[in-house]
Parts: sequence; C-alpha cells; structure tokens
Amino acid sequence: MRYMIAAACVVLASACTTEAPNSQTAVKVEIVRTEDGFQLLRGGQPYLIKGAGLEYGDIASLAEHGGNSIRNWTTRNEVETAQEVLDKALAHGVTVALCLPMQAERWGFDYDDPDAVAAQLEAFREEVIRYRDHPALLAWIIGNELNFDYTNPKVYDAVNDISKMIHELDPNHPTTTTIAGIGENVLRDIEERAPDLDFVSFQVYGELAILPEFIRESDYDGPFFVTEWGAIGHWEMPRTDWGAPIEMTSTEKASVYLEGYRDRIQPLASQLVGSYAFLWGQKQERTPTWFGMFTEDGEETETVDVMHYIWNGTWPDNRSPHVAGLSLDEGSAHDSVTIRAGNRYDAIFDVTDPDGDPLTYRWEVKPESDTRQVGGDFEESIASRDGLVENASSSNVVVTAPTEAGAYRLFAYAYDGQGNAAHANIPFRVEN
Repeated sequence: MRYMIAAACVVLASACTTEAPNSQTAVKVEIVRTEDGFQLLRGGQPYLIKGAGLEYGDIASLAEHGGNSIRNWTTRNEVETAQEVLDKALAHGVTVALCLPMQAERWGFDYDDPDAVAAQLEAFREEVIRYRDHPALLAWIIGNELNFDYTNPKVYDAVNDISKMIHELDPNHPTTTTIAGIGENVLRDIEERAPDLDFVSFQVYGELAILPEFIRESDYDGPFFVTEWGAIGHWEMPRTDWGAPIEMTSTEKASVYLEGYRDRIQPLASQLVGSYAFLWGQKQERTPTWFGMFTEDGEETETVDVMHYIWNGTWPDNRSPHVAGLSLDEGSAHDSVTIRAGNRYDAIFDVTDPDGDPLTYRWEVKPESDTRQVGGDFEESIASRDGLVENASSSNVVVTAPTEAGAYRLFAYAYDGQGNAAHANIPFRVEN
C-alpha cells in the first residue's frame, strides 16, 4: 500500500483525447504517517471527515447539519453528472470521494478478458482527466464491493492498473477500493495484487462491532476509510418463522449509529482517516426504510439527529419523534405475528415527540419483498395494498388482513410537522 502520495508525477494528458472542462485548481490531498498513526491532509492541513454516503440526497442539508464530505457510487448516474455533484458539493463546502463504477464479477464481467479490462481502464482514464482538478474532489474510489461473490482475484490486478493510471494523471488525490464486510482473504488479495492503492476502505454494518478486533488480528497496519456503516443489515438481523428479516425502528437504528461511532469508529482513530455513514437519503432495499436516514418523502429521522450530534457535539434544535414500539394483534415484530385472511386486528404505534410537537400518522401494508438482489443492487419499490387500514390518521388503527395468504409487512410513520419523522414496521403472515 502507498502510505504517502508522491509530490510529483508525470501527467500523461497527451495520451488521452479528453481535456479537462475548465481551469479549476485541485486541492492536494495526502495521507501521512505521524507518531500517532496516520493523518489525512487537505491543502496541507489536517482534514477531519464528517461524512455520509450520498447518491441522490440533499448535499445542502448535509452541510447544514455539519457534514463536510460525501462518498458516491458512480460517476455515471442518470440523475446528476459527476460534474454536477462536484459543483454542488463545492458550493456547500463539501468534498467528494468519487467512485469510478468498475464492473463487478457478479454482474457478468470477465477479468480474464484482457480487451474488456483494457477498455474499462481507458474509459476511466477520460473521467480522471475530466474531474481531477475539481477543488471538491477528495479521493478516488475504484469500484464498490468488488469482492462480493467474487471468484477471480484478477479483479484486483485491474484495480491496481487503474490506481497506477490515476497516480500518473493526478498527483493530488489518493486512491482506494471498498471491501464488502471483513475477511482476511480479500484483504490479502488487495495487499498482494493492488499495492499501488493509498489505502483500503471497509463497508461494515453489524460487522462494525468486530472491525477493531479484525484490524488487530489481521496485522493490517495501514490507513483506511470506513466508507459504509450504519443500520444493521437485513442479512444480519433475526428473522420471523417464515424467514422475513426483522427491521429495527428508526429509534433503535439511531442508537446503533451513536454506539457504532462512539464505541467502534472513534477508537480506531490512529489508522482510520475517514468514515461515511450510510445513507444520507432513501432507498428501497428489502423495505423503503431499512438504510435511509430520510423517508421517501424527504423527512429526517432520528439517525439524522445522531449524525448532527456526532458532527457538532450538540443536538439539533428540534428532535425527531421517538418510537417506543409497534404492535399488531398485540404482537411485536419478534413474535412472528400470524393472522387470518379478511379478519380485523388492532395495531398500535407508540411514539412520542421530545419537543411536544403534535404528531400525524400514516400507515401502509405491503407484500413482503421477494427480491434476491445482493450487495445493495437496485430493487424495485413495492406497491402498497390500499383500503386495509381504518382510521389511518391515528396512532391506533384497525387493520383488515389481506384476503390472499402470504407474507406482508405493516408500516407505521409519525410526523412532527417540522420536517422530522419516525417509523417502524412488523412482518406478518396471513393464513386462510
């Protein structure tokens, strides 16, 4: 691994056909070894990342809450160009760890195909030239979770070649690649096959609890980012009798974020040079609420309150509603609730507001997700079943079980009228 970025390198712009779009000046970023471990420098000054993962989210709100850096997952999304993301970040004083969307083996890419590998590198060469001088650029992320279901370690030979290309063209920004979870085999592959990288990046959810132990036992002594951390993953949570993962309430997740940062991330400060909480926004992954810090309609949840506290040392002036529990037919999510088709059942959402704001409510019933997507790949939203909840504007409602047997989920939301929300859900099974 490269622990310090060279002060000079040869720029091979003449070998490329794409010119930089403007005359912006890059801000040099480097990682240096100190007596206490490693330090990230930006413009020659220590730079403490207050970061979150953000793809389509609101950069302005992140900055308002005290965040100063985002990481994304591609330079080629359909909503905003990387130039637009960088420009918007710059306008709000935010830096960007920019991800080159390297193809994963699980998507069918063959890293034994030299022509395909070379074409991918050349496509990224143009993008590096296009964005290398942007003052909001912090680092290059080469691919996301390339180890997920991988069998061919040559993927990291390709990562190394891309890192070399970046360092030839861009002497001002470090390179990394992200690892899904923790594992000695993939870390060994990266250290052996991609030594040109400046550091590695871990993406851990429930495994954040054992990351400090893994770092010690693996003898990895270099710098690293944690580029995704936050709610416990659906693959890590307890399940109902029929296999549906049990999701934490928005309040329980907020506690996980706070404890994770305080007890796992902060103690790693000698090697950890940056972290990004997941996700400053909303996405569908098994449910519409599992990983996002915001609702589908853009309201902030308690995890945003926690990140505000982490970044500022103080809580926001107005706090999000607090969930005590959600029940259906007097059962909780852990009770594997089973009900009869067409029958009516009471549901109670026990939630309070710390500021005394009056709350409004929304309820939904959705079929349980049957997707087999992995690694955060795109999932289609699941339509709600209408007409099943009576008195839906209240915290106490009556739910009519769907007439079709199967697995479903009851969602409850509470809103404080100040842009904040709380949520919880219960998986349930309908029998004829």
